[in-house]
Amino acid sequence: MNNFQYYNPVRIVFGEDQIKQLSDLVPTDARVLITYGGGSAQRTGTLDEVKDALSANGNREVFEFGGIEPNPEFVTLLKAADMVNEHNIDFLLAVGGGSVIDGSKFVALVASMTEEDGTVSREQAWDALTSYCKNIDSAVDLGAVLTIPATGSEMNSGGVVNYSERQAKLPFGNPLAFPKFSILDPTKTLTLPERQVMNGVADAFVHVMEQYLTYPVNAKVQDAFAESLLKILIEEGLVVKNNPKNMETRKNIMWTATMALNGLIGSGVPQDWTTHMIGHELTSLHAIDHARTLTIVLPSVMRELKDNKKDKLLQYARNVWNITDTDLDDDAIIETAIAYTENFFRELGLPVSLDDVELDASAIDPIIKQLDAHKMVKLGEYGTNGLEVSRRILQRAVSSKAS
Repeated sequence: MNNFQYYNPVRIVFGEDQIKQLSDLVPTDARVLITYGGGSAQRTGTLDEVKDALSANGNREVFEFGGIEPNPEFVTLLKAADMVNEHNIDFLLAVGGGSVIDGSKFVALVASMTEEDGTVSREQAWDALTSYCKNIDSAVDLGAVLTIPATGSEMNSGGVVNYSERQAKLPFGNPLAFPKFSILDPTKTLTLPERQVMNGVADAFVHVMEQYLTYPVNAKVQDAFAESLLKILIEEGLVVKNNPKNMETRKNIMWTATMALNGLIGSGVPQDWTTHMIGHELTSLHAIDHARTLTIVLPSVMRELKDNKKDKLLQYARNVWNITDTDLDDDAIIETAIAYTENFFRELGLPVSLDDVELDASAIDPIIKQLDAHKMVKLGEYGTNGLEVSRRILQRAVSSKAS
């Protein structure tokens, strides 16, 4: 196991009917900006529930900013940051899924980058994003009410922002972006469309794989924890597909998605993230749901990099899929595990190739150009996955029949 430091200050408030805790969690004299997405928070009554909780005690002034996109847009987020300055906001409350929380983190980090007229500087905010927001030393305080389990953003300090004008979808991270608290009420997931639920399961699954499927460093705790999370997602993902009203399943999926990317299983181990970096370009260029880009790319990453990942692929096959057939050689065991992974994604109704989303080999060159433009040229746990490796991964991903 490698040396590491682990730090996570996020208070988790988990369970049904916990939004009422906001009255104690948000400072009583705060000027609060509630951020949310496309309107589901309003339609389902969650927004009203949040506002009622905030008005239960104290003298908080509450403002609202809606319309944060499923892939939070840079320009939209700067409008929210302008509102922070206009109303002297000192507490952001993100109500929604990972995109709303990611976007609110970015708002918190760049709100102080103002021009003379008080608006946030697009140039400074863009420079901050392209440097992953690492050098920012102040931020507006932030809390979250999670409605879509998927990204783990509710318990980490990172996020992703899309900038359509530049065809860029870029990650960022800064310890100041840790939420002060996150409320996880699994009943809020009951109103989600099936597509979003399945996307969430897949997103969490690939988050675990990016931190697990590298090479062994004898990190027994992290490996065992990661394998358990994967098995839970496989089991509960299929349950929620067939029985969406099962509240115990909803609870386990929500908590598993949080644990998948709160830094714990990634401590002291090498990490990959090739699947995500390629997937981001698919989303930016073709507006494909983030999780669906991951299920397209991951099987091809596993096949293309199976030599580098051989030991962990065999471990994955044995400990997650229980593949123990002694008549199979290592390559056959690995291919079986990859096929099981693809079949799991298919059972959730998710794509596993470019042709599943009506793309073909002509999509590859623009993706490679974008990876180059965004300096994603040394990917993977060894930092050796250059553009030609990414190209081969995408070529494998053209058709599941050709993989």
